[in-house]
Parts: sequence; structure tokens; C-alpha cells
Amino acid sequence: MRALHPDPAGGVWLRDLTEAGVPTTDARRHPGVERDDRVRWLWASTAEVYPGLLRNGVRLDRCHDLELTEALLLGAEGLWGHPRSLAAASARLAGRPVPPDPPARAAVPPGEVQEALFDAAPAAPAGTIDDVVEVYAAQRERIEATADPRRFKLLVAAESAGALLAVEMTRAGLPFRADVHDAVLRDLLGEPTPLNHQPTKLADLQQRISQAFGGQRLNPTSAAEVVRAFSREGISIPNTRAWSLRQVEHPAVPLLLEFKELYRIWTAHGWVWRDQWIRDGRFRPEYIPGGVVSGRWASRGGGALQIPKVVRKAVLADPGHTFVVADAAQLEPRVLAAMSGDRGLANAARSGDLYAALAADSFGGDRAKAKVALLGAMYGQTGGQAVPALAVLRRSYPQAWEYVEEAARTGEQGGLVRSWLGRTSPPSSVPFDRLEGERGRARGRFTRNFVVQATAAEWALVLLARLRTELAGSSMEIVFFQHDEVVVHCPHDDAAQAIDAIHRAGEDAGRLLFGDTPVRFPLGASAVECYADAK
Repeated sequence: MRALHPDPAGGVWLRDLTEAGVPTTDARRHPGVERDDRVRWLWASTAEVYPGLLRNGVRLDRCHDLELTEALLLGAEGLWGHPRSLAAASARLAGRPVPPDPPARAAVPPGEVQEALFDAAPAAPAGTIDDVVEVYAAQRERIEATADPRRFKLLVAAESAGALLAVEMTRAGLPFRADVHDAVLRDLLGEPTPLNHQPTKLADLQQRISQAFGGQRLNPTSAAEVVRAFSREGISIPNTRAWSLRQVEHPAVPLLLEFKELYRIWTAHGWVWRDQWIRDGRFRPEYIPGGVVSGRWASRGGGALQIPKVVRKAVLADPGHTFVVADAAQLEPRVLAAMSGDRGLANAARSGDLYAALAADSFGGDRAKAKVALLGAMYGQTGGQAVPALAVLRRSYPQAWEYVEEAARTGEQGGLVRSWLGRTSPPSSVPFDRLEGERGRARGRFTRNFVVQATAAEWALVLLARLRTELAGSSMEIVFFQHDEVVVHCPHDDAAQAIDAIHRAGEDAGRLLFGDTPVRFPLGASAVECYADAK
């Protein structure tokens, strides 16, 4: 293992360690870093250190990210919200006042990213190379004190590997055709207007909505104005959400629904978005591993994880290349089967369509009812038409049912729950003695789903780590990831090889998390030239 810490004066400080964290050399200053596949790198923050290395052509295989690991450990220790930076961890060890973490970096469009995120000499994280070594030694001891150190070590390794990949994905970028995007927008929205005023189709819809309300001028983006307009027509609506609008019969409703959809595309992924985030034929947002409390990724700027399908028409592979798009089928129910050890649910999860297998086994062939029951159990839907289906689920798959019920009871009582590998749920914002009634049930729904969703995020993260290793040194690269879907960009002739690599990575992920489980985690993978064509 080799510790690395940037020197504010330029270059880096390096120090070799054993895997146990014992230094074997003195600290030494170097002008830069060379690739060494035998080394696992140790540093404060991958997001701060790795971009500059990549820009200089240095791609690294493995690392231990102290700040990401610190966040995981603080959660496991019930210290959510405490500063997690290297400087804060070092201060805690020394008994000094703990400084707050620096504010999160602002989203930087790719035009500036080239100079900022990939700067050869990024601003050095606070602390020293000695702090890096000391904090790592303390983290190793704290990992051993977790409920299951073996699993937690896998979580730390996967989180750190994800951090490497997140930087590499930003560097690679997602191929994007600005001309196709422009054609899509013009078809949907009409012609753009000067000074970013509403495009012609939105302006026309706004006029027609006003006419539907008797000609009174109305701003469809103002919920208060829309609610008042319906009130004048003798119609009371609680809000302007799509579900509420669909309960109303009025000529303005279809116009409002269309306006809401198009307005969202225009503001979130319209011409201004393209001018800010697309450079040199690539979309390069900044990905944030573990950006959601469940361990799912987030992104900083660009709305990377919410690209609507219509905009994906502009995501086209380079000439001579293709996308291999893979997603896990029914991932969360399969994760529940593996975690709970429920034999009946595990047998159903051997199938390619888990819901159909459940239906044949316990729901008289009614796939829809089987799906309602299983999703209701995981997400806490316990009323309405879910009630009889849940009764069947409870009777037929008692271990799976009890697994999520126990998580819900823990949450309702103010307790914390953990994922399979040890990621800890955040504490309730409501004091324990006030967790009653609906507030307690809401907390229970959160913890019920947390144990499943966070473990599904871990499976996906391990998949990514294994796939990254499989593709290392090849012409294939991972260019996009969201939740349970991964996109590889590769030459046409390598598509079959990429699909095989994805399937091997998926099998490895299931084995590494759950050992010898009968549960299958099938990945549907297809080669397409346009991302929107992926099934």
C-alpha cells in the first residue's frame, strides 16, 4: 500500500505501508505519480486527488478513500452528521477541536471542468501525509469493531472502487450529439426564442390553458394560480401534481399535463442545459458515490441521473462503436430473497421473472397481485388492495416478510438499521418520544425499504467494481451508471465481449455479497447505437 497526499507547493508526498498500515519507508516528496498495478493507493479523497492523475495519463487500479470510509464508519458508530474529512478525523484522534467539513464544491459545467476538475495540481486536501497514515490505522481498528468486519471491508473496498470509476466516467464522458438534441427539442417544443423565453409550443400551450379558463391570463408554472383558476370554476384540488390533476374533468387538464412535461424538459435538459454541459461531443457531469443515504449515487450538476428517454435519443455511440446497456431485472426483490434466506422466495428468484414465479407459486397465476404484494412489503404499502395480497405473502414467505417487518419495527422505535454490508441508516429527525402515529409509521416505511434499497445499491457497486476490473486495459469503457443500469461504450466488434464481462461481473457481485445463494441476479444486456433504444 502507498499513501499519497498532495503538496500545496506542487508534487505529492508518498509513503509505503504494509496492508496493516505499518509504514515501511519514510515520507518522500515526488513531482508526480506513475502507474503501478501492484499498489493499493491510500489518500484523503479520490474526488480531490484522482482527476489530476487521470489528466496526466495515470490510471490507478485500487485505492482506499479515507473520507468515504470515514462517512461509513461514522454512520456505523451512530455519529451521522459529524465532519468526515481527513482534517476532522485527524483532529478527533489527537483530541483537538474538530473543524467542520469544507462546503461541497459547486457544480462546474464541463467548459470549466477542463481547467478545474482535471487540473494537474488540484488544491490539496487539508492535513499531511502523517495524518493520512494515522487516520488509516485508526480506521482499520474501527472496521474490526463493526458488527461484521468481513462484510464492512467489502463495502469499503467497493465504495473506494466506485470513487475511482466516478472520476473516470466524468473524464470519459457520455457521447452526445448536439445536433440530434436540437432536432428533438424543436420537434417537442417548437422554435427557441431570444433571451431564453418560452419556446413557441410552450407559449401556445400557455395561451390555450388561459382560454380553457375563460381567457384569464394564467402562469401554468405557478401552482397557486392554477389552484385558484380551478377554484373559480368550482373545482377544488389539493395541489397541481399530475395525479391530482388526472382526478379532474376539465378541458385545461390535458393541456396542463402536457405543459408540465414539456416545461420540465425545456428547463432541465433544454438548449441552456446543452450549452452548459455538452463539450466536444460529451456529457461530463460529476458523479458522487454514496451521494444518497442508501448508498445510491448522485450527481453534481447536469441532472445526470434523470435524463428523460426522449433526450436519450441524442446519446449516440461514436462511429464504429456501440453502447452495451445492461440493467438488473427485479433487483430489490431478489436482494430481499438473498438477505432473508426465505427458501420459497429464493426458489422464485431462480426464475428470470420473479413476479411470474411468485404468481404461479402463491397467487393463482396473478402476476399483478404478486407484484403488488412484494413491493408493498418492501415499501410499506399496507392498505387498500394490497391487504389481501400481503396476507398471502406473509403466509407463503414468512422469513422474507419478517425481515422487512423487523426493520420497520426498529425504525418505528427510533432505532437504526443496516444494509447487508453494514451501511447504516441515518437517525430520525424526530425525537424517539415523538415517533408515534403516522410519524412512527413513516419512519418504519423508511427503514423497511432502507435495508433492501441500500443492499441493492451495494450489489450494483460491487458489480461496477468487478466490471471495471474486467475492462481494464481494453478499448471498452464504462461511460454511464444509474441505480441498477450500466452503459459500456466499445467498438462494435467488442460488444459480445463486453456483454460477457457484464454477466461475469454480475455473477461475482451475487457471490461476493451472498455466498452460495440459489438467488439469481439476471442482467439484461443489449448492444444499441442509441441509448434511447435500450430495452
